Amino acid sequence: MTAHLDKAALIEANRKRYEELKAAGDAAAPKVLPPPTPRDGAPIAEGDILHREEIPGGWYWTAKVKRGEGLRLLNISGTPGVSLFAWNANDTSERYNSADTVKVQWTSELRKGRVLFSDMGRVLFSIVEDTTGAHDTIVGGSTPASNARKYGDGALRSTRENMLLAAGKHGLGRRDIAPVITFFAPVIVDNEGKLAWCDGIVQPGDFVDLRAELDLIVAVSNCPHPLAPDSVFDPGPVAAIIFALPEPAADDLARTATAESARGFDNNATYLRA
Repeated sequence: MTAHLDKAALIEANRKRYEELKAAGDAAAPKVLPPPTPRDGAPIAEGDILHREEIPGGWYWTAKVKRGEGLRLLNISGTPGVSLFAWNANDTSERYNSADTVKVQWTSELRKGRVLFSDMGRVLFSIVEDTTGAHDTIVGGSTPASNARKYGDGALRSTRENMLLAAGKHGLGRRDIAPVITFFAPVIVDNEGKLAWCDGIVQPGDFVDLRAELDLIVAVSNCPHPLAPDSVFDPGPVAAIIFALPEPAADDLARTATAESARGFDNNATYLRA
């Protein structure tokens, strides 16, 4: 009986501490983040484009993006889901961590002003422009099994297989890949507590701009999200554009939006000085 009471007290203490920390995080964040970027907004000057490549539907792309450079993923045809994974180019044991990205920022809703954390507590990417604010950090990308269930063909291209191919280009393998983030994937929790797709949000011309906060290796898979309502595997092309960005200002939104992101950038500074 005593052990049961001790466990209940511990659970209650942990719940109280969680609520205190969440309240502190909410208080430190801006009350209102910027609205989505207009689809015809934030044009990239031709002279700032360093590299542009079109990723056909079902295929992947991988490249190195230097610290301070921008990466635009332009959803030319409104494909329902474009997955990304990233590694620290100078130490590939450090990579994108979806769980930390969500829990450190107290939200799974990633949009302009939020950041993508590594498993070392450092910031890999900042989201600097975003037309949808509808990105999935929970479900992950497609797999042969999900394609078999959805399309009846497990041999179709999938994000899991694409990520393995992309990793292999850099001497990496299965153990170097963790859950991805999928942009242009409006996944919500429905009234029954289940993950569901919110249709009608992603449109042709949507884009997200990411600013690299470390030198990165990036892999992008252009395969539909497992929950997308498409019944035929027919993803359209996506453009990946690496471009020059100005130095972030002292009041840069991503660096000041939350106390947690500020600490992430402090960790970056310590790492870069070392």
